[in-house]
Amino acid sequence: MSKATYEAAKAQYKKLGIDTEKAINTLKKISISMHCWQGDDVGGFETTGGASGGIQTTGNYPGKARTPQELMADLDFALKLIPGKHRVNLHACYGIHEGKVADRDKLEPKHFAPWVAWAKKRGVGLDFNPTFFSHPLAANGLTLSSPDPKVRAFWVKHGIQCLKIAEYFGKELGTPCAINFWCPDGYKDEPSDRLGPRQRMADSLDKIFKYKYNKKLVIPTFESKLFGIGLESYTVNSHEFVMGYAMKKGILALLDMGHFHLSENVADKISSFLMFFGKVAFHISRPVRWDSDHVIRVNDDLRNAAHEIVRMGPENFIIALDYFDASINRVAAWVLGMRNMQKALLEALLEPSATLKALQDGEQFTEQLVLQEELKSYPFAAVWEEFCARAKLPANEAWMADVLKYERDVQSKRV
Repeated sequence: MSKATYEAAKAQYKKLGIDTEKAINTLKKISISMHCWQGDDVGGFETTGGASGGIQTTGNYPGKARTPQELMADLDFALKLIPGKHRVNLHACYGIHEGKVADRDKLEPKHFAPWVAWAKKRGVGLDFNPTFFSHPLAANGLTLSSPDPKVRAFWVKHGIQCLKIAEYFGKELGTPCAINFWCPDGYKDEPSDRLGPRQRMADSLDKIFKYKYNKKLVIPTFESKLFGIGLESYTVNSHEFVMGYAMKKGILALLDMGHFHLSENVADKISSFLMFFGKVAFHISRPVRWDSDHVIRVNDDLRNAAHEIVRMGPENFIIALDYFDASINRVAAWVLGMRNMQKALLEALLEPSATLKALQDGEQFTEQLVLQEELKSYPFAAVWEEFCARAKLPANEAWMADVLKYERDVQSKRV
């Protein structure tokens, strides 16, 4: 598209009261936390056993990262193809160990010093997650809710150490670190006691949060789960449990788009979260019949979520991606998902929300419906192209040629 095409789109949106320049500049400032685990199928650097404990990655596309250096290189390459300045989200199993691998309860900031050095050089912030899966003490599906006090004590220590690491990230990088607690604890079949595991979970979390972390450097979030593989009948950290505990503790409950029944509209939950938590932590994913973590597409679910984010102020949201598709090129999965999130946000930024709200409040539902539908034909693509052009990046699929060259030159040699 030419500059004239953008100017024509700009004029068309202006008639609706929309400033495309403001939309572009707002989108530039929205940082999305890109999840490291897409690059190696949630493998981490502790063992070669792969993900387990309710976590499953499907596909065996060649070229996945096998070492910290390879994963960092893949992240570097992906970030170069994504407009804007973003963040990177790490799991605790991605600590970098010299010699003997430190167990989860012994993790320290030093195991993540190479990540901090990498992030400083690139000017990106880091977010963090304790890893309550893929470990011998999580093999039976229970960690912080285990009836074994020794198992609980191990995972409590892990949680505390992770808070210390998050503080380290925040202090070293000068930007608060969001640390998300997600435990897939649960049972495969119907339990006889639903209350006990939740009481033990709450007690364990209380012990973790007794650690007096620096609230200016660390933003704790707590994520619910619907079910998992091998944990189909009961999940300790249900939506209701997580919301109740987070409110009581004064931390953020986190919404994950893949952790609800497919008939639920996750976007509809956002406004309630904002009202009662003041900020919304949000994992963007795409479930297909289950929490399958497919690469996100610009579908109605994503559009609805993006519109809610924009209507309520992007500054009130912690946005992170969370999927792991091993059936396609992993770098392409990162780039596509990040760009799709940006596309959905830009489309939302080009919505005349004040006008639509006034129509709703005035019960002018016919006019509201007509405008909502006609907006779908407005020249969004011209504004997206201008946004990408200013970042010196292609607005279309041309970026995939770079990924394929990287696959030929780098990833294909990982045998």
